[in-house]
Amino acid sequence: MLEKTEKQFLKPDAITDPNEIAKFDALAQEWWNPQGKFKRVLAFNEARLAEIKAGIAQYFARDLTSDDPFHGLRVLDIGCGAGLLCEPLAKLGADVTGIDGSEVNIHVATTHSQQEGLKITYRHCLAEEIAGLDGFDVVLNTEVIEHVYDQEALAETCARLVKPGGILIMATLDRSFKSWIIAIVGAEYILRMLPRGTHDWHFFVKPEELETWLNRSGLKKFRHAGFRYNPVTKVWRVIDVPDVNYMQFYHRPSAI
Repeated sequence: MLEKTEKQFLKPDAITDPNEIAKFDALAQEWWNPQGKFKRVLAFNEARLAEIKAGIAQYFARDLTSDDPFHGLRVLDIGCGAGLLCEPLAKLGADVTGIDGSEVNIHVATTHSQQEGLKITYRHCLAEEIAGLDGFDVVLNTEVIEHVYDQEALAETCARLVKPGGILIMATLDRSFKSWIIAIVGAEYILRMLPRGTHDWHFFVKPEELETWLNRSGLKKFRHAGFRYNPVTKVWRVIDVPDVNYMQFYHRPSAI
C-alpha cells in the first residue's frame, strides 16, 4: 500500500504525458530503494517474503535452490501495492498476477516490472471483480484486511480464488493490547515507522477470527508465523507467536 501522501488518482493523460511518465519512473525506483523513504517497508517485506517462499516450497514440495522452483504455479497477489511480492515470486518462475484498488500502485508496479524485464500481469481492480476467474495455485492477501470494513467478505472472496489443491496466504495484525502498544503507539507515535493514523486498532483481526472465516470457506490452516521488529538492530525476524504481525497459510483440499 502506498503511504497516504502518495495516494492519488491518475490524470487522464498520465500514460502519455512525459512528465507523468518521469514521475512514475522515479516513484518506481524509490519504492525499491533500500535506503529511501520506503526502507522500513522493504525491511519488513524481506522477512515476510522469506516466510512466503518457505511456505510455498513446503506445500508444493519445491526446492528453492533449483532453477525456477515455482515454475508452473499461478500466483495472485490481492492488494499488490508496488509489486514487492510479485517481482520476487516471478523471478522464481511463478506466473504472477497482481491486483490493487489503487491505479497509482498498479502504474508504479507495472513501471518497475518493465524496468526489471519481468513479465507480470497487473490489473487495477478489486478481488470481487475477478472472483469468477479460474482458481490460482497461490493467493496472497497481505496487510490488506485490516484496512477494509467487511473483513469476512474479503476473506471469503480470497478463498474462492484458491483452486482445489491450492493455498491462501494471509497476513495482518492481531487485535490485542500488545499490538496496540507496539503497532499503534510504538510504530506510529514513538518510532514513527508509519504515518499516524495508518492503522485503526479496531480493524485488526484475531488469528482465530481469520481461521473461523476461512474454515467456513472450506480452507484448512497448515502453517503460521509471527513477525517481530527489533528497534535497535532495525531487523525483522520470524517467530512462532502470532501476537502482533502474523501470517497464516491455508490449503483447499484437492477435489476427489
